Amino acid sequence: MQRGKGMKFVGDSRVKANNRMPNVPKDYSEYPGKTEAFWPDFLLKEWMVGAVFLIGYLLLTVAHPSPLEGPADPTNASYIPLPDWYFLSMYQLLKYSYASGPYNVIGAMVIPGIAFGSLALIPFLDRTPERRPFKRPLPTAFMLLAIAALIYTTWESVQATNWEAVHAQGEITDKHLGLLPDVEVDETSEGYEIYQAQASCIGCHGGDLAGVSGPMLLGNELTAEEVQEVIVNGRGGMPAGAFTGTDEELQVLAEFIAGLKEAE
Repeated sequence: MQRGKGMKFVGDSRVKANNRMPNVPKDYSEYPGKTEAFWPDFLLKEWMVGAVFLIGYLLLTVAHPSPLEGPADPTNASYIPLPDWYFLSMYQLLKYSYASGPYNVIGAMVIPGIAFGSLALIPFLDRTPERRPFKRPLPTAFMLLAIAALIYTTWESVQATNWEAVHAQGEITDKHLGLLPDVEVDETSEGYEIYQAQASCIGCHGGDLAGVSGPMLLGNELTAEEVQEVIVNGRGGMPAGAFTGTDEELQVLAEFIAGLKEAE
C-alpha cells in the first residue's frame, strides 16, 4: 500500500501554525532577464516612469499656460476653425477630395475605422511570443505605416494653414475691451453703403468697422490713395482684388475709410 493513499489530512485549530511562509514574491532567479515579479518590481518601474511624465507635463503647463483669446463671435464668417495639434491629421484628411463633401462619411468614419480596426486586430493576426520588432513583421509594418501616415498628414496640415490669420483671429483687441476710437461714422453716406454691400469687407473688418479677423478701420492713419492701393493690391493677410465694385465706387469707398479719423 502506497504511503498516504486513501488518507485525508485536516487541520486542527488548537495547533498554532508556526511555520507559515512569509508573503514574499516568487523567486525568479531561474529565469534571469526573462520575467520578474509583478509586485513590486514591475509595478514600481511603471509608477516611476508615470511619475516622471506627470511631473514633466505639469511643468510644461506651468511654463506655457493656455492663452486667453477673444470671445467667440458667431457672426464672423471668416473664422478659421482649427483643432488641437493632435487632431490636425484628421483635419487634413477631411480636406482631400475623396474624404470630404459627398464622401465625408468615408473620411470621418470609414478610413479611421479601417485604420484603428487594423491596429486592434494585430494581436489576433500575429500570435508569436517574440518581442523583437524584426521578428514580428506584420505588426511592425502596421505600426510604422500608422505613424508615417499621422506624421505626414499633420505636417501637410501645418504647411497648408495660414497661421498668421489663425493667431490674429484669437487676439484680444480694443473692440473686445470696449476701447474704440472716438470716430463718428456717417451711416447715411455713399461710402458707408458701398462698404456694407461688400461681403469681403464686412467679413474681415466687421459691420461696425471695428475689425474681426482684419484690422480695425476706425481711427486709421491712411490717406485715400493709400487705402485705394491696399484695396487693389492687398497687404498682409488681405488678398488683392477683393473689391467687386466699379472704379468710381472704389474711390468713394477709399475716401470714406480715410475719413474715419479719430476726433481731436
